[in-house]
Amino acid sequence: MGCFFALFAGVFPRLGLLFVWVARPKLVDAAFDSWFWPLLGIIFLPFATLMYVILYTGGGLHGFDWFWVVFAGILDVIHWGAGWTQRRQAPGYPSGVQA
Repeated sequence: MGCFFALFAGVFPRLGLLFVWVARPKLVDAAFDSWFWPLLGIIFLPFATLMYVILYTGGGLHGFDWFWVVFAGILDVIHWGAGWTQRRQAPGYPSGVQA
């Protein structure tokens, strides 16, 4: 079951974080003080938020754990950039080049 969740969360991080939030709300509540920050994480940085919630174990993140959260944040930024470039190349959108 754990491998299935890892595959699912890697492909759909927003749904993975939502499932963790519904299935184990105390895990998300321990990582964040209110519902506002995880909601922003679902919207803007789903990989980083999911990684933070999974790695947070009561006392916070220590040492090499922060590497994985930063790495997931970089993946989020790359995802945003790829979406932006694909949108610019899609038919019907202006390419930004004036003829």
